[in-house]
Amino acid sequence: MTGPGALLVIGDVVTDIVARHRAPLAPGTDTEAEIRSLPGGAGANVACWAVHAGLQDVRLLARVGAESAAWHESHLRGAGVRTRLVVDDLTPTATVVALVDSAAERTFLTDSGAALRLSADDWSPDFLDGVAHLHVSGYLFFAEASRGAVLPALRDAHTRGIPVSVDPASSGFITAVGVDRFLSLTEGVDVLLPNEEEARLLTDLPEPADAAAKLSRHAALVAVTMGARGALLAASGAVTARIPPVEVRAVDSTGAGDAFTGGFLAARLAGADDTTAAVAGCRMGAQAVASLGGRPLPS
Repeated sequence: MTGPGALLVIGDVVTDIVARHRAPLAPGTDTEAEIRSLPGGAGANVACWAVHAGLQDVRLLARVGAESAAWHESHLRGAGVRTRLVVDDLTPTATVVALVDSAAERTFLTDSGAALRLSADDWSPDFLDGVAHLHVSGYLFFAEASRGAVLPALRDAHTRGIPVSVDPASSGFITAVGVDRFLSLTEGVDVLLPNEEEARLLTDLPEPADAAAKLSRHAALVAVTMGARGALLAASGAVTARIPPVEVRAVDSTGAGDAFTGGFLAARLAGADDTTAAVAGCRMGAQAVASLGGRPLPS
């Protein structure tokens, strides 16, 4: 008996510098903080959480700098991800400084580095062999080079009848590239996975339920994550399910959306219906916020 086909993630690998500070930042002087260097990146996190959720064949295509390629490769393979990391000799791995406050909310300072230098030369249609679902990190839509990799991947997946999901990734980057441009680039995706802030931005609607319903006329299925308020599913212009949150003591919200995505996609590939998959996603998201960093804790 064979299991589900593979999940291929095209995304970003990032070195996260996570600074958790309990007191408000004190400009011009010191603020005590717990600081860790951790492997991260939205695409890499999704892949790790999908494996953690039980999916056996998870693959990742990403670009990393030579200075930390071996470190990231080791962490990803240790998590069970099958990697195809393109090593960039000119530009360092993407780096994010995540400032996490006492409420577990985070602010990012981002150096995209090698992540957005993924290019058309790094893509081959053969990468879809054995793949049952393609997931793309929205960050890769925000630079010309990386769009050169993901747009052919989307076309090749559609040609083969492979479902595609996209995480919009960043309201700040969506604003920079333009809402209409982002929606045009993601036209025809099967699953869109925004958080509520991104959903509002993409629709200019203040209520997450209204935004989810509107976005579900752009993508066949929309899952909007709402942090401590759970998640919404929408299809064909209407909200179809409201998923309650999993109660947990929040430590760091970094990677919570990636965890939801990994759990959600793993459950769907295992045969779960959309609502059951979203419940699994919320469970993974709760695990993510209960610990520091964006990846599952080592077992």
